[in-house]
Amino acid sequence: MKSDKKHGIGLIYALRGFRLACSQRNFKIQLLIATLVVLVAVFLKVSMIEWCILLICISGVLSFELINTAIESVVDKISPEYSIFAKQTKDISAGAVFVVAIISAMVGLIIFIPKFIQLYDDFNR
Repeated sequence: MKSDKKHGIGLIYALRGFRLACSQRNFKIQLLIATLVVLVAVFLKVSMIEWCILLICISGVLSFELINTAIESVVDKISPEYSIFAKQTKDISAGAVFVVAIISAMVGLIIFIPKFIQLYDDFNR
């Protein structure tokens, strides 16, 4: 049986990791974009299913950014000197974030553009 002292320790590590990621420039940018998406979604009164889709996209981008940051930290630690392998590993990891971010942006546009068009049409009546 596990010790009572260990309950919740995973959450502590997770929060510590999230706090560390929040000090990274790219993660801050992703958080800012996520906040803007949420604010626009509130303003446009997106449906429940659209909320779910947007939140899945946001969590995907932030999760990939966290994983990318972890990979970059490990690569920097085990390969402090320049290495083509280290560079390729970091580039591929960043590429994964890019793919998720682009697809998420496209999903956001698919959801938001018709709502902005409707808002524009309603405003001009």
